[in-house]
Amino acid sequence: MIRGVIRGAGLALALLVACVAPVTAMATTPPPLPQGALAEPLSPAQAPGWAGDDHRVVLSLFAAGCQAEPPLRAAVPVPAALLSACAQARRLQAAGPVSAAAARQFFETQFGFWRIRSAPGATGFMTGYFEPEFEGSLTRYADFPTPLYGRPRELVTRMPGDDWPGLDAGLSAARRTDKGLEPFPDRTAIETGALDGRGLEILWMRDPVDRFVLQVQGSGRIRLPDGRVTRLVYSGRNGHAYTSLGRVLSEREAIPPAQMTMDRLIARLKADADFARDLIRLNRSFVFFARRDDLPPESGPIGGAGLPLTPLRSVAIDRGIWPYGLPVWIDATVPGEAGGEERLSRLMLAQDTGSAILGPARLDLFVGSGAAAGHRAGLIRHPVDFIVLWPRDLRP
Repeated sequence: MIRGVIRGAGLALALLVACVAPVTAMATTPPPLPQGALAEPLSPAQAPGWAGDDHRVVLSLFAAGCQAEPPLRAAVPVPAALLSACAQARRLQAAGPVSAAAARQFFETQFGFWRIRSAPGATGFMTGYFEPEFEGSLTRYADFPTPLYGRPRELVTRMPGDDWPGLDAGLSAARRTDKGLEPFPDRTAIETGALDGRGLEILWMRDPVDRFVLQVQGSGRIRLPDGRVTRLVYSGRNGHAYTSLGRVLSEREAIPPAQMTMDRLIARLKADADFARDLIRLNRSFVFFARRDDLPPESGPIGGAGLPLTPLRSVAIDRGIWPYGLPVWIDATVPGEAGGEERLSRLMLAQDTGSAILGPARLDLFVGSGAAAGHRAGLIRHPVDFIVLWPRDLRP
């Protein structure tokens, strides 16, 4: 093992791995979990498909940092041991080219492996999301009448530990006024003029259905009439609870949940504007965006951690349970890119979050950008073997 490391990355890398390699046999402290959830210790060899992945991909992403400062959406604090592991990854990368074996040993050395269950006998659950692309305009006219808003100045996001007396504990944001905090207008209020005259419009879209899809995904690309593309990143939400319109429609029209894909939901909404308006307003949550024209076209969207997402390597997690930057191993059978199904067993990074991603074994897989990625993402509603790589404290 060490000889292979020396060939791949030089003596400095060999010394780094040699110094920490003996701890792989040591027990690790399990991750903190909500009451009722379970963490089952595993060896790396017990993670299905572990040896077959190319761990260098995630090592490079991991070395780029656990999260930006500040992140786009606050999460539980990044543990000191995870920050230390990020620093170790940077030193590893700086020492020279890293072999596949050395990258794999880095994760085996720095982390304990824990299979996460929300309850005894339960499995994880994974959905998919993507970066959509729509047509839009920086000015309003007949073809583009639906506004997209930037973040209002008075919007205050609730941080972990914030106590807001007199406000619903379920609100994740509020409006600051001269009299104190109060609930921010919900979707219906915003769509009927609550933000009119404020100059908050950052661009205009074809219809509320496009805006709804963009808000669900949390990022997007807008192709302007002159051919330019502007990028949109999440900039906050009004704090009201998210309601799954797919679940509502499934129950109303007796559609089996497995058949209620994003494609089917969008088709139903596009077919009837009045029906779409009323259904969309059941989701009181409303998302605000910021333009990021500085993002390279080949770059993924910016996730909650404040860093670019990588297709099929970035996942969204419950930010009230897990920190950003956490490596996780997933094993699931999912819809394939060319149809059918395929086995997806690989190392991922927790770099995003979402209002509907709640629970210790709940994941949302970033599939990619564009219509094809959107179709595939909409089909993912699958059980997943969810294994967290929780950092060891290797400090002296």
